[in-house]
Amino acid sequence: MPEDMSLQQLQSYTGSSPKPPDFDAYWERALQEMERQPLDYTLEPADFVSPLVECFHLYFTGVGGAKVHGKLVRPKHFTEKGPALAMFHGYSCDSGDWFDKVSYAAHGFTVLALDCRGQGGLSEDNLQVQGTTIRGHIIRGIDDPNPDRLYYRNVFLDTVQTVRILMSMEQVDPDQIGAFGCSQGGALTVACAALEPRVRVAVPVYPFLSDYKRAWALDATTSAYEELVYYFRWFDPNHVREEELFHRLGYIDIQHLADRICGRVLFVTGLSDTVCPPSTQYAVYNKIVSDKEMLLYHEYGHEYLPYLSDRAMSEFLQL
Repeated sequence: MPEDMSLQQLQSYTGSSPKPPDFDAYWERALQEMERQPLDYTLEPADFVSPLVECFHLYFTGVGGAKVHGKLVRPKHFTEKGPALAMFHGYSCDSGDWFDKVSYAAHGFTVLALDCRGQGGLSEDNLQVQGTTIRGHIIRGIDDPNPDRLYYRNVFLDTVQTVRILMSMEQVDPDQIGAFGCSQGGALTVACAALEPRVRVAVPVYPFLSDYKRAWALDATTSAYEELVYYFRWFDPNHVREEELFHRLGYIDIQHLADRICGRVLFVTGLSDTVCPPSTQYAVYNKIVSDKEMLLYHEYGHEYLPYLSDRAMSEFLQL
């Protein structure tokens, strides 16, 4: 991958991918569709048992009628409403083990960790689209005449529904909501806090799904954006539709949502990240207008970041 920008350049970079002129109307229409979904959900006790918390598989119906799954972990006993945390996972993974959620629930949090549709967990992907569905979710729906059929539109809406379900729970204070995730989960954290501005604290870690044109310019074959390469190779080898493609991807580019965030943001980036290049991340951070802080790991990339879990917990304990 070509070398990314210097830190000084990153601090003033505001992205290169275009924002569709009807972007705001697109998301207002999407949110209106989601708001017609009931907040009903079902709970199934999990096999994992802890003396400190209760663990459940939670299912709700998302936009388009998909059955969406998440892991719910809550304190066994509560005397007053407390904080809640929405957690989002990395690309192609799932909502993870119960273990990391137990630590939050032991501190009084109700935690709901979402499974993204059709990835490694239990959520259903029932999206019907025209065009290719091969090799990746970024391009799922990209050839459909209706941009409402982009895969990530529905997943972004699932994050909002996740938070609103948490807010509806009797043990949750709706004014004490956090969101947390890494990579794809970092992108979903940004989208969630933007589309549901009542999220008070968000901790996105090296987020994916941003500034697609910049990712392409930095040689997407070596990054998480490699499916753009496959798309061009197989379906547009002469780049006749390049401008159209990046315009369409603008609807699901989190940098264009960033200025909607109202809560505090602890944004975490590794300057040696070749999976989600730092410039694509700064395109998001530099557009956030709410209270924000950049936590930089200078010699780290898209990997385990020491002490991050402790710092994130400290942020959420301030809810």
